[in-house]
Amino acid sequence: MAAAASPSADGAEEPGMEAEELPLGCGGGGEGGAAAGRPPEAEERPDLSQASVSNGSDSESGKELVELKVIWNKNKYDVKFRLDSTGADLKQKIHSLTGLPPAMQKVMFKGLLPEEKTLREIKVTNGAKIMVVGSTINDVLAVNTPKEAAQQEVKAEENKKEPLCRQKQHRKVLDKGKPDDVMPSVKGVQERLPTVPLSGMYNKSGGKVRLTFKLEQDQLWIGTKERTEKLPMGSIKNVVSEPIEGHEDYHMMAFQLGPTEASYYWVYWVPTQYVDAIKDTVLGKWQYF
Repeated sequence: MAAAASPSADGAEEPGMEAEELPLGCGGGGEGGAAAGRPPEAEERPDLSQASVSNGSDSESGKELVELKVIWNKNKYDVKFRLDSTGADLKQKIHSLTGLPPAMQKVMFKGLLPEEKTLREIKVTNGAKIMVVGSTINDVLAVNTPKEAAQQEVKAEENKKEPLCRQKQHRKVLDKGKPDDVMPSVKGVQERLPTVPLSGMYNKSGGKVRLTFKLEQDQLWIGTKERTEKLPMGSIKNVVSEPIEGHEDYHMMAFQLGPTEASYYWVYWVPTQYVDAIKDTVLGKWQYF
């Protein structure tokens, strides 16, 4: 063990003394001693008291959060969520809030929310509104079962009648021929709804009509030169269609707005590739994107 250094004659410490005494203080009692005796992990443990919490649960310490307003079925939820989470992660969070299974959610932020991209990548910012459209499984079963039964009854009745396109009320519209601005059709193919309105069609009076599907509002807009009708999709009782004879790549289609056939709103020259997507969207059978 090295001998202790002697002070100089004038009482000042020799060079190097201060550096040598530091370890002695560290090994002694008091605060220094308590720090030395503390387990290493205790020294490095972060203070979690200031960590942000996502909507009252699941600690998000160390993650950048964004504040969202999730709106579903007139309900609003204030949510803090990780900015680097994906759209699929957000759907799981919405499931925990609303009970909506992710496969039955249509989540909208500047269009349909991509599941594979992060909120940061699609430029979600604080205060962003996230629109959710969808029904729980129980709601779908309660609403769709009568609709499906009604649709089957309508099909059975149609089989007993002459083709719709030969009936006088439709013949006067179809005899005008195909509209000049009709949208192109693709026979034998089923496509999802386009991002633009379906246009270039006639209604029963022979006037031009366009269909706009407002998924974020769960509405169908039927627009003519005179006005635009904004219909909640849940108010449409049924959708029927039939290929136009001699032009099987186009359909005539009716939206049932009331309890009887007298409430049908007819649209002519609907491209065949969109027929199934229209029925599924309006009647609540979700499209998988």
